Amino acid sequence: MVGNTQGSEHGMARYFFDLINGDGPVSDNEGQEISTREDISREVSRILADIAREEFPERGKGSISIQVRDEFGQSVFSGHLSFQTQWHDDPEL
Repeated sequence: MVGNTQGSEHGMARYFFDLINGDGPVSDNEGQEISTREDISREVSRILADIAREEFPERGKGSISIQVRDEFGQSVFSGHLSFQTQWHDDPEL
């Protein structure tokens, strides 16, 4: 369980943040050592916001998901973000 990790002597365990976007899945092979559920949630939010800031202005719309798995490969948390923009004078309205 994330809140009571037993991954190391410092109370931290390794989690992997796999990305799923329009380009397909991208597996995280390095992971990060994290000690609390809140830190996992914050990291997912940060990743989603960073990707949205970089990719969505060019595309105008899209969706991205992050699947978090523990060091045993078990899915423990996920986050999803959908985004869409449109110019009001777009002739395709």
